[in-house]
Amino acid sequence: MTKKEAPSDPKQNSSLQARQERKNQYLISELAEEFGITTRSIRYYEKQGLISPGRSNGNYRIFTRKDRARLRLILRGKRFGYSLEQIREMIGYWNAEPEESQQIRKSLNYGDQKLAEIRTRIKELQELENDLLSVKQKLLKRLKSLENHQRPKQGEGK
Repeated sequence: MTKKEAPSDPKQNSSLQARQERKNQYLISELAEEFGITTRSIRYYEKQGLISPGRSNGNYRIFTRKDRARLRLILRGKRFGYSLEQIREMIGYWNAEPEESQQIRKSLNYGDQKLAEIRTRIKELQELENDLLSVKQKLLKRLKSLENHQRPKQGEGK
């Protein structure tokens, strides 16, 4: 049985070592890769005041576990169709977070609104599906009628 060796590339070694030294801290590129988004998106959320990373001595953005959790909430909110302003209200402003019960009420209110929108869309899609099925049936009936009229009758043709 052989031992798994550390990467021989010094750049990889230093990167792994630096990461281990920064426990619970993340670079923008690490979060972008983890969440499948661009670093530009993360910088945009920072500019909007949704996240507020610290800075390293070299002026690199350093994100904490709290920043990472907030980013996850931002992306979940976007996936659910919320605007950034709605997300901001639900997760609170960075430096002036409202009371938790207030955040929960806002989240519930926005959730109810989103559910109503989804139910409306589902109803509209069901109506569209019914209309398309009706048209399909009419077209199939017409096609069958046309095909029956085009077939040569027995004894004709030769």
